[in-house]
Amino acid sequence: MRHLTILQYACAIAVTAVAVSCGRKPDHKTGDEVPSVDVALPVVDSVTLYKTYPGYAIANLTAQVVGRVNGTLLSKNFESGSFVTKGQVLFTIESTKYRDAVAQAQAALTTAKSEYAYASRQYEALKKAFESDAVSQMEVIQGQSNMEQAQAAIKNAQAALGIASTNLAYCTVRAPFSGHITSGAVDVGNYINGEGAPVKLATLYDDSSVIIAFSIEDAQYERMAGAKGDPEKEALYRNVPLSFSEPLPHEYTADLSYTSPAVDKSTGTLDIHVRLDNSYGELRPGMYATVNLPYGNEPEAILVKDASIGTDQLGKYLYVVNDSDKVVYTPVEVGGLYHDSLRVVTKGITPGTRYVTSALLKVRDGMPVKPVTVK
Repeated sequence: MRHLTILQYACAIAVTAVAVSCGRKPDHKTGDEVPSVDVALPVVDSVTLYKTYPGYAIANLTAQVVGRVNGTLLSKNFESGSFVTKGQVLFTIESTKYRDAVAQAQAALTTAKSEYAYASRQYEALKKAFESDAVSQMEVIQGQSNMEQAQAAIKNAQAALGIASTNLAYCTVRAPFSGHITSGAVDVGNYINGEGAPVKLATLYDDSSVIIAFSIEDAQYERMAGAKGDPEKEALYRNVPLSFSEPLPHEYTADLSYTSPAVDKSTGTLDIHVRLDNSYGELRPGMYATVNLPYGNEPEAILVKDASIGTDQLGKYLYVVNDSDKVVYTPVEVGGLYHDSLRVVTKGITPGTRYVTSALLKVRDGMPVKPVTVK
C-alpha cells in the first residue's frame, strides 16, 4: 500500500513538471514584440557629381606698410582693422633731420645754378675774345670746362634734392591702396631705424576681391580641358559651388574660366586660382574654403539620406531590410552630397533596396523588424 502511494506521488510530480514545462514562454519573441523601424527606398535622380578640394582665400593685393627712415614714430592715424583709402596718412615719423637735408640740397642746387650761370657767361666772353686774339685757345677750353663742371654740379644737386625729398616723404607713411589694415606693429613713441632696413609697421589687405587657391590632380585637369567646346560641360565650370567652415549669409560660386594652373612635377598636381568678388565684405584672407568641383553627370544616381549612413572600421554601411523583414548590415561606397541631405551611393544597394532611416543604434544585423515605409 505504501509502495503504491510513493508511485502515485512520483507520477504527480512528473505531471506537474510537464505542466510547468508546457506553460513556459518560448525563447523567441512573438510578432507583437518585433520592433517597428522606419525604412525608405533610395531616390533615383540625375545629378551632377562633385569632388571636393580644400582651398584658402588670398587677398587681391597684400602689402607690408613699412618705415624707411630713422626717427621717432609720432602718430598712428587709423583704427586697427579698419578700412583705409589709397593715399590716406597711416603713420608719421619725426622729420626734422630730413627737412634740414632738403633745405641743404635746395641751397646746394641754387649755388650750382648760380655757378653755372657765371661759368656760361664767362665762356661766351672768352669765345668772343678769342676771335680778336685777346685770349688763347687754352683759356677758351678752360672756360668751357668750367661751364660743363657747373652744369654737372646742377645735376648732382638735383639728385641730392630728390633723395632728400624722397626721405622726407617717407616720414609720412600713406596707404598704397585701399583695404583693411592690421594693428600697428610698432607703438607710437618708439624709435625706428628704417634706413638700415625697412621696419614693418602694419599689413594692408585689398580684399575687395579675393582669390581662392587650391590644387587638383592632373586627371581632373584633363577632364576640365576636355570640357572645352562643349557648352553644357563648360557651364559646369562657370558656377562651381564654394562652401566655408561656417555658413555665410550669401552663396558664392567660382568661374574656372579664370584659372592660372601651374604644374608641380613632383606631385603631379596643378595649382588653381579663382577670383571672387567680395562686395558684401564677408570673405577674409586666410579663410578656408571647400571647392566642389564637378567631374561628371550620373543620369540615374542612387541617393539615400546622408544621416542613414553609418561609419565603422570597415568603412561606410547601411542597415537594409530584406524580403524576410530582417536587418542586413550592408557595406556601401558613397559619392558626393546632393542638396545638403542626400548622399550618392555608388555601390552596395539597388533602387529597390529598403534601408533603415532611424533608430540606427537600436537595430543589429539579423534582427527581425516590422518595416514602416516613410518618404
